[in-house]
Amino acid sequence: MIKNFLEQLRIQRWDDHRYYHHSRINQSLHFVSALSFMIAYVMMVFDPLMSALIGWLVSMTSRQAGHFFFEPKGYDHVNQATHEHKEEIKVGYNLQRKVVLMSIWAAAPVVLYLQPTLFGLLSPWVTAMDFVRETAKLWLVIGIGGLMFRTIQLFFIRDVETGLVWMTKIITDPFNDFMQYRSAPLALLRGELIDPGLHLMNEGLEEQHA
Repeated sequence: MIKNFLEQLRIQRWDDHRYYHHSRINQSLHFVSALSFMIAYVMMVFDPLMSALIGWLVSMTSRQAGHFFFEPKGYDHVNQATHEHKEEIKVGYNLQRKVVLMSIWAAAPVVLYLQPTLFGLLSPWVTAMDFVRETAKLWLVIGIGGLMFRTIQLFFIRDVETGLVWMTKIITDPFNDFMQYRSAPLALLRGELIDPGLHLMNEGLEEQHA
């Protein structure tokens, strides 16, 4: 059972990498995101609200900016798949779902500003620092809620194992991304905009299946 779980985790990580991480800029931003997420994990022990601020303002924005603005969205010749096909088979949050999640994140402080008690759920903020901390609380809930919502959704539309594997992947992504994309900034400085290794890995897989 553990062996199958780890194999499914490897497959989800590989599919995520080969489908959605062609751009060296995107990979570099994921490296930055991984570093800041690891800091946020440590801060979670000492100050969960500061952890939420780091996670959303630095980690998530850098991570999603790479996907939205720098990742190629045309036909994927390496994997022989259209962007629409990749979006359809995406296990976790595809770009459409990410737009919804990031919109909720961006709307949270606006709603809190207009409704200081959040319709009676929170103590009203008074100072600017109170507003920041209350916003951090909302972002912490949104982050955990987004993770749990998609995990439980996968239980029903796929199966329990797929949901648990995806949740494990998301939680451990910062450590995996740190190792996988640590050389991306140097490659980008050399003028490499697209990872050439994806072509080599794809050819190697084709030879294995031949």
